[in-house]
Amino acid sequence: MVGKKVLGIILGGGQGSRLHPLTETRSKPAVPIAGKYRLVDIPISNCINSDIKRMFVLTQFNSASLNRHIKNTYHFSFFSSAFVDVLAAEQTPGNSTWFQGTADAVRQSMHHFLNHDFDYALILSGDQLYQMDFEEMVEKHVKMNAAISIATIPVNAKDATSFGILKTNENDEITSFIEKPAADLLPDWTSEVSDEMKKEGRNYLASMGIYIFNRDLLIELMGNPDTNDFGKEIIPQAIGKHKVASFQYEGYWTDIGNIDSFFEANLGLTDDFPKFDLYSTKKRIYTHARMLPTTKISGTVLDKTVIADGCIINAGKIEHSVIGVRSRIDKESTIINTYMMGSDYYQPLEHIVDEKIVSMGIGKRCFIKNAILDKNCCIGNDVRINGGKHLKDTETNTYVIRDGIVVVKKGALIPNGFII
Repeated sequence: MVGKKVLGIILGGGQGSRLHPLTETRSKPAVPIAGKYRLVDIPISNCINSDIKRMFVLTQFNSASLNRHIKNTYHFSFFSSAFVDVLAAEQTPGNSTWFQGTADAVRQSMHHFLNHDFDYALILSGDQLYQMDFEEMVEKHVKMNAAISIATIPVNAKDATSFGILKTNENDEITSFIEKPAADLLPDWTSEVSDEMKKEGRNYLASMGIYIFNRDLLIELMGNPDTNDFGKEIIPQAIGKHKVASFQYEGYWTDIGNIDSFFEANLGLTDDFPKFDLYSTKKRIYTHARMLPTTKISGTVLDKTVIADGCIINAGKIEHSVIGVRSRIDKESTIINTYMMGSDYYQPLEHIVDEKIVSMGIGKRCFIKNAILDKNCCIGNDVRINGGKHLKDTETNTYVIRDGIVVVKKGALIPNGFII
């Protein structure tokens, strides 16, 4: 019954400059992850699994591919009230500006939300990797008679300086908040956490950017045009004035903020027991059903590798890598520590056979390590990409280097024999 009272609002984020060049032609929620999904599939799947089936996704940058993905993926019965709608920033007679922050995005879209009947608004980020039961969070919110609930995760002292840290009392009510505290302030900011978290030194509660607001309070708070951001303004200002509850979560959660965390999160899926469990039947992740053929592998040594549907692989060796849909890797190539996003379509066979054409995928005798290959890359024969800390941050028309990770841009052509 919880789902009928809750409206899901997923924030698409800003320009996604820290995920550049993956966000050059698409919005952050549309970035492909795990070889076959998009980032936005995570919060949407968490909502569906929690019986919350009315959702808006708010975005303003490069939203065409996100629109297409959502339109092609989330179909519900004609007899159901379920929907996933994308709301792109729009100019109205009363407002000619783009979204100025997370709260401003919600404020500018309020007239759409208020067309629906709901008691609680669940506000989520579109760029986090986690599996959470929101039903539990809503039930606790109702039981505590809270006005606002914030999902919190215990973190250690090293990580605490990068987050908004909350302090709770013995009733799980949030009493104070500090944004990215300096290390010397931390001793005053510990909260009550489970024994398991204490053993790991995770004594500080960080905000996960997941909020529940009572409908009437959200309407009231959105009436103030001077507050633009939930984390920096709305939440700190509400503590003390309203009952703000903490919902403690101890599972896997990561914020896909930059290329480094994105790379790490994807390669983490190759672990024997990955922290993010794509194989769970209760916490299933949904995405576009593509009707692709099976993957075909010939003469390849595979180790700790995840391979999506519809690939044709003749590589010599693939190790600790994620290979996305419709990927093609030719003979004698070695792929290590790489996320290859795959392709949106198959090329005609005559293109692949013609040696003069650099076809989509990875050619023969290539060596690729510590790299992200965006969709539809054409990498010729004998190409060597050896990413690592020895490389300086660089940007070219076809690739970018960030923190030693080589990111080949979407649709880029890397000629035969090229070396990075």
